[in-house]
Amino acid sequence: MAAVIGWDIGGAHVKAARADDGRLMQIVQLACAPHESVASLELALRDARGALGDAERHRVTMTAELSDAFESRARGVIAVAAIAAREIGVGEIAFYAGERGFISRDDVGANVDAVASANWRVSAELVARYCADALFIDIGSTTTDMTPIYAGRLAALGASDAERLAYGELAYAGFSRGAPQAYAARAPVAGRWTPLVNEAFASMADLRRVLGDLSEGETDADLSPTADGRPKTIAASRARLARLAGRDAADLTDEQLCAFAHYLARAQLRAIEDQIALLESRDAIAPDALIVGAGVGRKLAAGLAHAHGRAFIDFAELIAAPPALADAAANCAPASALALLAEP
Repeated sequence: MAAVIGWDIGGAHVKAARADDGRLMQIVQLACAPHESVASLELALRDARGALGDAERHRVTMTAELSDAFESRARGVIAVAAIAAREIGVGEIAFYAGERGFISRDDVGANVDAVASANWRVSAELVARYCADALFIDIGSTTTDMTPIYAGRLAALGASDAERLAYGELAYAGFSRGAPQAYAARAPVAGRWTPLVNEAFASMADLRRVLGDLSEGETDADLSPTADGRPKTIAASRARLARLAGRDAADLTDEQLCAFAHYLARAQLRAIEDQIALLESRDAIAPDALIVGAGVGRKLAAGLAHAHGRAFIDFAELIAAPPALADAAANCAPASALALLAEP
């Protein structure tokens, strides 16, 4: 076997994992913003390539085609494939096309639907090797993927984002990105039901900091800039969150702000649980299936497992690597799975 680098090219992050002789050695995650400038995607790929070094083979999956930098998903897939090939530069490059496996760059144009946003599937395929009956929940910074695994096979019905949203296999509910008010039109604040301000005043990362789920010094789970350009401190997060209720942080006690954050966090969790209920309604999840959690928000998946009376396994436990590297692999599950599942 040889060195393989798996690439998960998203609209907010580039994640890459290097495996040598079938063993993970290094993982890199870098922020990018192709909706602002495609150059940021190019730079992130270039920097990750430099950090991981040379490799004989490269395997690529993507979600960046959904960025509004591109006129359509199809054009996005073709553009991202071209950028990836150019910036990776050397070595054998293949693109993940879901059930169709790995294809060459020349075949991407004829398989855009299979290549688009297929990253959820490759990490689920790795989980299926270890868990015959499971619900694989990957809670990333922006979205939550829910893939049922039944009798060792993926039981997902959807392929595209649109299909997966409709079948209960995807929720745009992430650990750190996105707007807290997306999950509730109003909230109890200081003893009153308060309509929320529908402006980009705060992010889920602010909510996590207020609740203590995200520390001021933690960066892996929150690489995006803040809504107001101010620091990623608890005090600044409190101020941003209070604006959603038309308040200043000084208008509310610490306990009231925490109660507000808890309400919004539970509202987001309900959006995920609603999708799980849809999966359960079609018998996609075996009665004794455990939950496998991945992504920066996988502690939330552990909480869901407890609430549903199911056993929980951290994706990191499936990775033969030192704890810190296994933890990084769980945060970047698709990239890690690509590196480990790459065909000869």
